[in-house]
Amino acid sequence: MRLGSSRFMSGLPQEIFGYPVVAKLGTGAASELFAVQDPKTKQVWALKHVVRRTEKDDRFIAQVEIEHEVGSKLDHPNVRKVGKVHRVRKLFTTTEIGLCLHLIDADAMDNRRPETLLEAVEQFAQIARGMGHMHSKGYVHADMKPINVMVLEDRSIQIIDLGQACKIGSTKERIQGTPGYIAPEQAALDKITAATDIYNLGATMYFVLVGEIIPTVLPPGAAKPISASLLRMPQPPQEKKPEIPARLSRLIMDCIRVKPEDRVASMDLLASELDRIAAEVRGAMAQAGSRPGK
Repeated sequence: MRLGSSRFMSGLPQEIFGYPVVAKLGTGAASELFAVQDPKTKQVWALKHVVRRTEKDDRFIAQVEIEHEVGSKLDHPNVRKVGKVHRVRKLFTTTEIGLCLHLIDADAMDNRRPETLLEAVEQFAQIARGMGHMHSKGYVHADMKPINVMVLEDRSIQIIDLGQACKIGSTKERIQGTPGYIAPEQAALDKITAATDIYNLGATMYFVLVGEIIPTVLPPGAAKPISASLLRMPQPPQEKKPEIPARLSRLIMDCIRVKPEDRVASMDLLASELDRIAAEVRGAMAQAGSRPGK
């Protein structure tokens, strides 16, 4: 049986776009992710595959196109690299698309939390630097959350899933973002800016450290967003977990201010402040280790 560019056997395709399939890695809303091997170079890639079955699939194909457009302009150790994109077209419609992505053998941050406070702060700084690189190229990620951060064996991170990324200053036709992490301007269909990513990352840091999602204008399970004027700030992280340094607690709260102009001014500044906090944590650890009886 043949479906577009794929040859199938026993439910698993033998090949997609000429790449032999090694394994199935996962399933998204309308996509499937496979490990495939380049027959020429023998390199193994992750291939995101979407087939258009109805008009509703057009937006998922568009997200893959965006991921390729944005990812091909980025080159940073903390952002997943993208490869070739392959398409099947009928007349003027893309009916099937596949995007090669760097294969990451890792768990997402929601399943592989940092083991220490220092590790958390260092990983947050890596995320900020990766997103700062995106901003320097003119793009916003627009969907930062723990599941979109992969934690490698050496505990370094890579940012994944650029399907909702957009140019800085874009406005979207429909609400995109994740309840519990979404910024007020995303739910209001206002301009998406670098400050949007700062809010999303602040919500991510809060969840990773505290274990709770923050109140957002679009809570999980809500049918529609509430007004930003009704949004309440969460308790500062240090009030929830006293071991969190006051400086880090304040920084996270400054990331999740309702108004974009009230948030931390840039990802570069956020990364630098996280680096300073990490240095303080290391100093405190060294001092504690040098005390008598330690």
